Amino acid sequence: MTASMPGINGLKTIAKGYLHDVDLEPIDKAWDLAVKVHTDKKHFSGEPYLEHVLEVASTLASMHLDLDTVLAGLLHGVLKEGVTVEQLGKEFGRSVAEIVDGCTRITSVHYNSQLAHQAENVRKMLLAIAADIRVLLVKLADRLQDMCSLETMDSDYQREIARETMDLYAPLASRLGIDWLKRELEDQSFRYLHPEEYLELTAKLESSFAERQKYVEEVINIIQEKLAENKIFPVRIIGRPKHIYSIYKKLLAQKIPLERVYDKVAFRIIVNTVDECYAALGVVHENWAPVPGRIKDFISAPKANNYQSMHTTVVGPQNNFIEVQIRTEKMDRIAQEGVAAHWAYKEGQKIGGNDAKLFRELKKLVNSLQEVEDPREFLENVRGELYTPEVYALTPGGEVKEFPLGSCPIDFAYAIHTEVGGRCVGAKVNDRLVPLKYEMQNGDIVEIITSKTQHPRRGWLSLVKTSRARARIRCWLRREEKEQAVHLGREICERELKQYETTLKKMVKSGHIKLLLKELRCNSLDDLLAKVGSGVVTVQGLVKALQPPEFRSEKDHPGKPTPQEVAALMVSQQKSGGQAGDSVISIDGIDDMLVKISQCCHPVPGDAIIGFITTGRGISVHKASCENLLTTDPRRWIAVSWSGTQTIQHRVEILVSAENRRGIVATISAAINADDANILGIPTRITPSGIVELQITLEVADLEHLQILLQHLRQLESVISVRRV
Repeated sequence: MTASMPGINGLKTIAKGYLHDVDLEPIDKAWDLAVKVHTDKKHFSGEPYLEHVLEVASTLASMHLDLDTVLAGLLHGVLKEGVTVEQLGKEFGRSVAEIVDGCTRITSVHYNSQLAHQAENVRKMLLAIAADIRVLLVKLADRLQDMCSLETMDSDYQREIARETMDLYAPLASRLGIDWLKRELEDQSFRYLHPEEYLELTAKLESSFAERQKYVEEVINIIQEKLAENKIFPVRIIGRPKHIYSIYKKLLAQKIPLERVYDKVAFRIIVNTVDECYAALGVVHENWAPVPGRIKDFISAPKANNYQSMHTTVVGPQNNFIEVQIRTEKMDRIAQEGVAAHWAYKEGQKIGGNDAKLFRELKKLVNSLQEVEDPREFLENVRGELYTPEVYALTPGGEVKEFPLGSCPIDFAYAIHTEVGGRCVGAKVNDRLVPLKYEMQNGDIVEIITSKTQHPRRGWLSLVKTSRARARIRCWLRREEKEQAVHLGREICERELKQYETTLKKMVKSGHIKLLLKELRCNSLDDLLAKVGSGVVTVQGLVKALQPPEFRSEKDHPGKPTPQEVAALMVSQQKSGGQAGDSVISIDGIDDMLVKISQCCHPVPGDAIIGFITTGRGISVHKASCENLLTTDPRRWIAVSWSGTQTIQHRVEILVSAENRRGIVATISAAINADDANILGIPTRITPSGIVELQITLEVADLEHLQILLQHLRQLESVISVRRV
């Protein structure tokens, strides 16, 4: 097969009929590439694949679509044969490459008939995948040719493809308003889904064809005559048999035999103006009685796909029910071609690629869109009316999940099950590992990776977009924080009770715990422990409740120590290892939810530290000299210490002043890296005196590590001073 064959010339002849003054040489070029990659390839029907792509392109050309769409029709299978998107873009332009890429992505979405209830979501997903409306038009033309080639396939495959076409592609054609394509896809699907009924109906309709044809001609003559009497001269009147699937649906819905389906023929009256539409309706009703409830005005209230027409069913000649549609020429073009009608070229007008950007789901269009002549303006208006960003992703089993734009795999995991969400450690998207912060794209096939040791993280709240995921994460965090608070509260209570030579167990056994709960207004022991652990009940309040009443005035003693004195005492007790050693809380697990390193002073292992029991947020660990700590109530302080092997890094800030020399930042950075410290930020500024100041945020192992680093920085020739902030 060569570029000079009659088939490709036939395609070019169709294109010349409406692509005026457009260079059609790219059609030959695209055909040459198709021949190169598809020469030995067969369509599933057994026919050469080249014949299939030629039929697809010819269908698109017969719809008067732009040159890029026709080229995409010829090339819609080349990406599967090793040609890259980049190569297509270089040879035929970015627009063609994107259309072909979109078609290939849609083809990879397999419809799961076991999840037929999700057909609507799959249709939405296909609409969303198609970033360009022409992707769908190419795919619909491709599917039409597939349906016309199913005859040689086995019955199971026929039913599978027919079900997918009936559930997905015919409704898509309807949503795009391409009526003829919708009818053809439905009839072809019906043929394979219900072969016996199809053959029976076809035979009966064919046997009455001559009779119906005679009836159509008779009715058209009557309508023509009655309209002329009222000075209405239609552009044309068409009588056509309803497509076979619509008749079958009527038989099922009304439970009647074919002989009683009187409106097997529909008549269409095409007039010049909207006023003539309503005038023609009056003439029809004047001569034939309308059927109540069957008058529909889609002119003043268009359908969701912008379809406009007047519908009525009347008792016509020979007392047969006939359906009559009345519309203008422009309405008829929209009804037949839908959105595709807006690509009809006038005098070679070319549409830019951005003007073909697609809307996700067709909704009701404002009436003013019907008056828009320019395809460019039409699509801009459609985009503004209809675009609502959502993402549709699939499970490996083919189930479609809908998410807000920007959703991540954690959202997907929680959409499957709460347990899957909480155990999520990673995800594979289209068989490729991605981080949890990955933003899902339309058509992604997502596989969640879980671990029994994983649990929800507070940081996930900044990643997820769905309310379900956010609620489940917060629920787990609240439950976990309560458990942690109870654990910490038990530790604090046991420590304080030890001073009174008792324990919680003894107090519960003796019944004295009830007095303590009443004094502190707690409902249960766990309630008390949680309130102590979260700081709602302070250590001072607990001690006060444990003391006999005669000793409780001690808090008003005039010799109350200052916060600095209290801090010094707590630190000295830690160092002495004396009695206070029993009151020290280890914070070896620094990432624990209820023990947090303060961000105001950034203590590191080796610093003297004190814990501050916050309200509802556990313990915040500060340097003993922290100015913020010294302004708080010492009664909410708690002795803490570093213990265990420190394996994590701690954030600190240092201020370096240096001479303004070339490469000074690089020199300082190299020195820090040489000491195995990690730089997180290094903002610089020049002082009025010409000194460079670098406020460096870095991570160190402990205080000793930091001190060595500071010493090495001070030894640099250009460094004036270094201090910890």
